[in-house]
Amino acid sequence: MLRIKLPSHLLLLFALMFSGFAAATPSDAKIAGFAGADYWEVVQKGNQGTTQSQGAEHGQLINMKGDEWRHWRNQWITPAGAYAIGGTLALLLIFYLIVGQKKLDHPRSGQLIERWKRLDRANHWTVAILFIILTISGLSILYGKFFLKDALGDSLWAGYISLCKLAHNYLGPLFVLGLLFMIVRWIKHNFFNATDIVWFLKGGGIIGNAHPSAGYMNGGEKVWFWLLTIVGILVSVTGLILDFPNFGQFREDMQLASLLHAAGSLILIAGSLGHIYIGTIGTEGALEGMKTGYVDETWAKQHHDLWYEEVRNRDKE
Repeated sequence: MLRIKLPSHLLLLFALMFSGFAAATPSDAKIAGFAGADYWEVVQKGNQGTTQSQGAEHGQLINMKGDEWRHWRNQWITPAGAYAIGGTLALLLIFYLIVGQKKLDHPRSGQLIERWKRLDRANHWTVAILFIILTISGLSILYGKFFLKDALGDSLWAGYISLCKLAHNYLGPLFVLGLLFMIVRWIKHNFFNATDIVWFLKGGGIIGNAHPSAGYMNGGEKVWFWLLTIVGILVSVTGLILDFPNFGQFREDMQLASLLHAAGSLILIAGSLGHIYIGTIGTEGALEGMKTGYVDETWAKQHHDLWYEEVRNRDKE
């Protein structure tokens, strides 16, 4: 009979491995290895050990909070975002099919009024284009694995998602700068007043025959501005935390930032759909102002009559 003599250190290693598996319960066997179930139970409780590393959280072998992050991201934020975006699109489609485009009540006068300065339009379109790119790349990162990966194949998917990650990381800070400039420049027009209350009660012109009065910004535009300001700043701050992880952030800080960033971004995306709808196919003449900087007097009198009167009185002086 052939006998193979193994070195003593290999015999000791096999003995330790089999003793670890024997001590593990069936549920722990996948992760126990030769360390044993008791060892992994201590790790799961967050007990810290010792290591030569001097980095942040150097004594913690496994961050068990990662499972909580994965649960919130996959079980709550991801499906909630899909429902929010899909639901908003469905509501806008139904509204358009029932109500249609909000037309001008009277023919165009041919007289134009300047509404947006060139700097305002440049700022708006810069932020808008960056927002669209960040939306596409962000949604691809969050949802792409569910349908794009199989459609593109592993090779194309790897290249595409890498491009999305690079675009998101490098264009994000530019969006932050553009957004902050927009907030500072437009905030003076967006404080709520008594006129806005009447505007909301009339549903922005949906309820009743007469279009409600409005100043330079109506109530709906002000709501979008403050949503973009508050949630946009949250998304910007959390995005910068994720973009620059070299300022002493702990893993739990990054996980929380990731959840808040995803949730805030999905809220902004859903809200932006309404803003885009109203500013394009939803309202006749609305897009012209941001394209050329000028609007027709008829449009100004119908949608922003108080601002129109201010402009007329200023021109008479």
